[in-house]
Amino acid sequence: MAKILIADDDPDFVDASKIILEKEGHKILTADNVRDVMRLLDKENPELLIIDVMMEQPDDGIAIAQELRRKGNTIPIIMITSISKLSGMEYGKDESLVPVDEFQEKPIEPRKLVELVNKLLKGKGA
Repeated sequence: MAKILIADDDPDFVDASKIILEKEGHKILTADNVRDVMRLLDKENPELLIIDVMMEQPDDGIAIAQELRRKGNTIPIIMITSISKLSGMEYGKDESLVPVDEFQEKPIEPRKLVELVNKLLKGKGA
C-alpha cells in the first residue's frame, strides 16, 4: 500500500489516525513540526500528506502546503484541523491561500479518513 506522512502535534490524533490507516495496510510516518515534515518529505518521499494547520506556529500547515506547491510538489494533501472551531472563522481549501486537495474539520470519522485517503491515492494511480 502507500507511504503516508501524518503531520500534527496532537499525539492522540496521530495515534488514532496511524492505527486506522495501518489497518488499511499503509506505512505511516509521523512528524509534529515543520522541520521534521520537510525532512521526511525529502528523505522518505511519501505518497500522501495529512497535515494540521496549527503545530508550533498557528499557520505551519498552511505554510508547508504553500511551500510544497511553490516548489512544484504535487503530493496529495489532506488538511485536518480544528482551526475554524478555535478561531470562529471559516476556512477551507483555496488554490493560493490553502493549496490542499481536501480540507476537513476535526474530529473526522475513521470511515471518512479512509475514504479521503483512498480517493486521493487512487487519483495518483496507487
